[in-house]
Amino acid sequence: MKVLVVGGTRFVGRHIVRALIDRGHEVTLLHRGATELFPSAEHVLGDRDGDLAELAGREFDATVDACAYFPRQVRHLLGALGDGAGRYALISSQSVYDEPEAPWYDESSRLLPAAADDVAVIDDQTYGPLKVACEEAAADLCGDRALLIRPTYVVGPWDYTQRFTYWVRRLSEGGEVLGPGDASDPVQVIDARDLAAFVALAIEKGLSGPYSLVGPDAVQTFQQMLDDVAVAVAPSGTRITWVDRAWLQAQGEDDASVPLWRGQEHPWVSTSSPARALADGLRLRSVRQSAAEILAHLQAGPTSGEDPGLTRVREAELLAAWHAEHPSP
Repeated sequence: MKVLVVGGTRFVGRHIVRALIDRGHEVTLLHRGATELFPSAEHVLGDRDGDLAELAGREFDATVDACAYFPRQVRHLLGALGDGAGRYALISSQSVYDEPEAPWYDESSRLLPAAADDVAVIDDQTYGPLKVACEEAAADLCGDRALLIRPTYVVGPWDYTQRFTYWVRRLSEGGEVLGPGDASDPVQVIDARDLAAFVALAIEKGLSGPYSLVGPDAVQTFQQMLDDVAVAVAPSGTRITWVDRAWLQAQGEDDASVPLWRGQEHPWVSTSSPARALADGLRLRSVRQSAAEILAHLQAGPTSGEDPGLTRVREAELLAAWHAEHPSP
């Protein structure tokens, strides 16, 4: 199959391109700058927000859009391609969902209201509504050719956000590790390589509509996730100390300083069901496998992004203050 990938040189898109090439597809990448990645693919230089004349008259069996954040970008790309886009796979987000009415919700769960066309800023309040608007534009223009991929936190090699990678790196160093908030808070992740394999398979099978790409296949707590990471990468003697949510927030910490932790959210967020995707071929590697492979990638270097999260000095300060206020019996 001939597949166009927009945003195929960074993290999620990069893994999708790799999966498509490995499965024997003819891949064309649209991107803004020169790259040494994927020499076997066709490279078209262009700005998705600018002149897309290079795509005029081209025909593809499928288009994968890994970097659409505004509905105007979806309309601009599909307008340039017309029917030549083929099946249109939009990488959306779990952020499209409104507060779920029950845990283990699925693709039929209520969505947030779509953002207006004049929304120009991406932040915590607009990101989800903008993705809803992107999905609506895709459905309007492509109908049953629209494939809507809704991943949770994506993890894996080349993750420029380094959110899950922070925990892999930190637990691999051992010692006392600060666990944020309630250990029973739910959290979901998906490995970028599993996402990529499903996107390639979905294109091959002609799938359409929304798919929640989350893992694992049951509700997972933050403690279970960190324990699995620890099993995979932590040296003997590593221990996790769980620090109260309100206390941690009072110290000025939030999800920017403690990756993957949400200081306040609806209790059923991150309890989405992957049943539809699993039934159609999604395969999920374990958190332990992802963690071990990410550590190997870090050790091989180079990697992407900067190390987010607490510095070791700040973590030690917080743990010392916590223990001083909450001495062990």
